[in-house]
Amino acid sequence: MAAVQQQQAMQKNTLYVGGLADEVNESILHAAFIPFGDIKDVKTPLDQANQKHRSFGFVTFLEREDASAAMDNMDGAELYGRVLTVNYALPEKIKGGEQGWAAHPLWADADTWFERQQQEKEIIKIQAENKAAMEAAEELHRKKLAEDRQGEMEEDTEVKDDPMARAEAEALSHDNNNPQ
Repeated sequence: MAAVQQQQAMQKNTLYVGGLADEVNESILHAAFIPFGDIKDVKTPLDQANQKHRSFGFVTFLEREDASAAMDNMDGAELYGRVLTVNYALPEKIKGGEQGWAAHPLWADADTWFERQQQEKEIIKIQAENKAAMEAAEELHRKKLAEDRQGEMEEDTEVKDDPMARAEAEALSHDNNNPQ
């Protein structure tokens, strides 16, 4: 809890300074901001490719009031022909998401990885079972339709073989063709 409060207090003491010219280094930045109060730290992050600063820096004051005065006076000011943007710095984030890669050991994710693998295997198994059940249901449906067709054919054959059924069918068809 004390670390969080200290970090929040530090955020109000630290200013982001954007729009720095290539000629500006940490000592020039320090000299530009020292009139507003005692400075604890000055940083200009370097671009790893060319080892030059990335056109911005951070100035940390010992007192919040000094940081506030520096922000009010230096935002929009010109330094080495470039207009500065000065704001309170946002909290520093560690790469790798909300908690960051450095927040826990690499093997900490092993259990969740194994759980995901098990879940994926389970899903594949359930999908295969569902597919087999659907194929079995379709096969039963086809057999039922084939049996129904076979039953209709047997009824037609029975009508042809049974003289009473044949006479009845002829009478029905005769009545349907000659309505009164």
